[in-house]
Amino acid sequence: MSESNKGESKFPVSIIVALVTAISLLGDSMLYIALPLYWKEAGLDSIWQVGVLLSINRFIRLPFNPLVGWLYNKISLKTGLVIAIILGSLTTLGYGLLNGFIAWIILRSAWGIAWSFFRIGGLSIVAFDTEKANRGKAIGLYNGLYRLGSLVGMLVGGLLVPIIGLSTVSIIFGCLTLLGLPIILLYVNTNSLMDKEQDNKALIVKERFVSRLKQGRGMIIFTGFCIALLIQGVFTSTLSSLIEHNHGESVVLFGAVMSVTFLTGIILSARWIWEPFLGARFGIWSDGAKGRVPLLVLSLLFAGLTFGIISNELPLVVMIFITFLVMVAATSLTTIVDAIALDVSKNTNVVSFLTTYTIAQDLGASIGPFISFMIFGLANGFNYVYWGGASIFLFLAILWSISYRRERRLILHTL
Repeated sequence: MSESNKGESKFPVSIIVALVTAISLLGDSMLYIALPLYWKEAGLDSIWQVGVLLSINRFIRLPFNPLVGWLYNKISLKTGLVIAIILGSLTTLGYGLLNGFIAWIILRSAWGIAWSFFRIGGLSIVAFDTEKANRGKAIGLYNGLYRLGSLVGMLVGGLLVPIIGLSTVSIIFGCLTLLGLPIILLYVNTNSLMDKEQDNKALIVKERFVSRLKQGRGMIIFTGFCIALLIQGVFTSTLSSLIEHNHGESVVLFGAVMSVTFLTGIILSARWIWEPFLGARFGIWSDGAKGRVPLLVLSLLFAGLTFGIISNELPLVVMIFITFLVMVAATSLTTIVDAIALDVSKNTNVVSFLTTYTIAQDLGASIGPFISFMIFGLANGFNYVYWGGASIFLFLAILWSISYRRERRLILHTL
């Protein structure tokens, strides 16, 4: 049996890549729970260093994403993933073996580079190995599966670090990351992504309305930037601060007293539980006859209506319920926007476009916390941030609705 056939005999390559990515995410996700509490064990001198370390990996991706995208035009997916796994394992092992701020800056920067290989390679393989009829389901499942690594990393890391220590857990997770190597070597073929790119170019000439799809690249990149800015940059990084602002450092929920940090962790972890199933379901709906844009517009409207409300002083149970609605909207938006990006990429240079798209997302996720915490210093700052975000969602809904109607008129006119 050939190498490529081995990879396709049981699972699609995108599923294999998603599972390997999930394993590699264990160490990174564990830090978001453990490092704010056990920073002294890492040899850090001050709590502000924690914030730098948890964000530097995103900033480092901005200059390195173009380089990784260029490399993927020269090397195979297998080679890129092997590099990512080795870097991911070494950085996670380093969390357990090295101490000090400078050492950890290097480790977190190396992880940022590893994630660039994972993200661009993963999106590219989903784009190349799926057809439009099932691309939404494929990207929803891909995103959901690799994010299970975040769930396991947070839950298992949060459980084990207080018992056996940050260093020991990091070494265990670093060794587990290496399990991805034999999987990639056995089940991912050595064909260059450039070979797939040449096959893709033969299909472009058969597509109708290619020029209009290419003109839409700017809008999908802008949308990806805004979604990452509001969901990853604002919502995820400021939810605990928002709950503390409205309800104090400790809360009482169903008779149990818990810290805001613990409650926020439970809330955010819920999304990683439903993501593989709900993400795939939203993807299937977007693959339907009506297409992706109507569902995207509805999701943007829903996000716009709920995002701002959570900044108001609501009863805790009501706030949590609306927060879950925002996260459901986030699952829908990330799935559909990624699927549209893959659709558009098929009508251009796939790797180059997805590299630009990934840069826009990383930029949004990076500047979101910075902008948010600056505005929080103002009177009613939380309302400004969240209702401002709601306005952006509604603006995007209007933008996509106008574009969709215009495209439909052009299509009907040509029939």
